[in-house]
Amino acid sequence: MREEEPLDAYSQTVIRVVEQVGPAVVSIRPAGFPRRRQALEPMGSGFFITPDGYLLTNSHVVRHIREPQVTLIDGRTFPARLIGEDPYTDLAVLRVEREETFPAARLGDSSRLRLGQLVVAIGNPLGFHFTVSAGIISGLGRTLQGPGGQIIEDIIQTDAALNPGNSGGPLVDSRGEVIGVCVATILGAENIAFAIPSQTAEWVAALLIKAGRIRRAYLGVVVQIRPIPGPASATGLEILEVDPRGPAAQGGLQEGDILVRIGDQPIRSLGELHRFLAHWPPGRPVAVQVMRQNQIRTFTVVPRETPSPPW
Repeated sequence: MREEEPLDAYSQTVIRVVEQVGPAVVSIRPAGFPRRRQALEPMGSGFFITPDGYLLTNSHVVRHIREPQVTLIDGRTFPARLIGEDPYTDLAVLRVEREETFPAARLGDSSRLRLGQLVVAIGNPLGFHFTVSAGIISGLGRTLQGPGGQIIEDIIQTDAALNPGNSGGPLVDSRGEVIGVCVATILGAENIAFAIPSQTAEWVAALLIKAGRIRRAYLGVVVQIRPIPGPASATGLEILEVDPRGPAAQGGLQEGDILVRIGDQPIRSLGELHRFLAHWPPGRPVAVQVMRQNQIRTFTVVPRETPSPPW
């Protein structure tokens, strides 16, 4: 009898990741949805982030579901309650309120991602329950138009196969840590899919669990990470678009400026900017430093409260 050949290192890594994170992944559907699983049935994905039943998913997955229910990998189905959602990052938190311990995935540090790094996506695409795909990190710091028309910034690009139904599922690194929340694909494009970084997901989830909503100040800019010219390996946020009626435009900021500091906080990533604005009182002036034509300039901007999304 022929001995079973050992698996290659790549296969061993993917299998280990799936066994570690897979039990935390769920499918999300409206209550009363037929239990018969067929391909092409609409649904979304999510995953437990705490043993007491808190789940992360996409805002667009649960936005129009009045009574969500989640199904675990073992087939058990539970009702879930919406704790809160943040349409501007397309993230939402649900909770299964049961007196039992759920398998929870661990959030990793997305700021340490590198191009070419192995990643694994787990979800429920096109109604196929619990599907795994693998690929690499193809790009970092992307900007994406979300399902509601909002601009989502600092997005991870991957070539791991994602399809409708993967939304809200985890993107996992080789250590078995979630480094992104799968969010979208581009129709008609091959091997181009996106995920929200775990750093963004972690602080959004914490605020939603605490308060049920995020009341953040609003500058009215679309930005992307870019290196700052000079000998030091520093980064800032390049302003790609400025809302002509927004606080940034009224304060004098322009497209092409590189945001490097707001208040007393150096800004090296979109996550740092989000965290600052989530704690800054709307209506209170703040000093904003930008690099313009290789010179540092300071402007005073009066952030407003983020307007309610139109959807």
